[in-house]
Amino acid sequence: MASRLPVHRARRGHSGRVSEPVTAAPASARPPGTVLAHAEAAYLGLALGDALGATVEFMTPREIVHHYGVHREIVGGGWLRLKPGQITDDTGMSLALGEAILAKGGNVVPLACAEAFDAWMRSKPIDIGNTVRRNLIRFRNSGNPVAEYSDHDAGNGAAMRVLPVALVTLGRSEAQVRAACRAQARVTHHNALSDAACEFLVLTVQDFITGASLGQVFRQRISPLVQQHPEFAFDERPRRENPSGWIVETVQAVLQALVELDGFEHCLVDVVNRGGDADTTGAIAGMLAGALYGREALPARWLQALDPDIHERCRAQARALAVPD
Repeated sequence: MASRLPVHRARRGHSGRVSEPVTAAPASARPPGTVLAHAEAAYLGLALGDALGATVEFMTPREIVHHYGVHREIVGGGWLRLKPGQITDDTGMSLALGEAILAKGGNVVPLACAEAFDAWMRSKPIDIGNTVRRNLIRFRNSGNPVAEYSDHDAGNGAAMRVLPVALVTLGRSEAQVRAACRAQARVTHHNALSDAACEFLVLTVQDFITGASLGQVFRQRISPLVQQHPEFAFDERPRRENPSGWIVETVQAVLQALVELDGFEHCLVDVVNRGGDADTTGAIAGMLAGALYGREALPARWLQALDPDIHERCRAQARALAVPD
């Protein structure tokens, strides 16, 4: 299907690896105002990717081509019959998590996270994942906010909502960041691959927000992830199309689009046109690409199409969370 999507601009001479020299970027590489602007772009990017991808969620690439040619506009519809600019559980759970963290003074507390997710589920959201629902019902019955470990809970539901942790832990030690990731993730997804993906995403978002290049992040984050968890290998395998909710396929699709395409819009259009769990691949790609490319890279027409209340909530929460310690 890649040959039928000629609209995307690939990196010239790109082989799937970013080869520029890499050195660690200091946390102060960007001035504070620019850090906040990139944090805002990450949150808006998540919502834009969610709203864009939801239209083609669960469609195959061939079905997308048949109905849309190349899907590139926020128009709603899809199997959820969304209004244009409406978001799904990816953004909804992120906002619920962010509110819980702010209510606890910037701390990621498992019980507070579980209560926030439970309140969100009780609000009858338009969509909710099976693993999230099952483990929140377990929490209601047991009062224990930490799910039991399960090899079967390697879905993408914890990773899709992890952005608030990335923003609130800016400037904290890596050990503190990883602990905060697990505190929210294991409410519904207590699984090693889910943990690895959540921690990778949070640290990568932080690197981008504070000024690291894609080449630096490839060396510092992406390569170590694949070395430690070969399941996530993506750069020497065929294009990951129709990705499922399995976190491995989600990360593979997102990283292929992020590494192989230039620019925010090209990255998101590429990843959602792969179909499958497109709202979540779109949301995760959006938060990474937003953190990397910044506010100016977000298409104005997409921002205008996004639900105004969601637009404002994402902006406000990003700035409330992203205050370095």
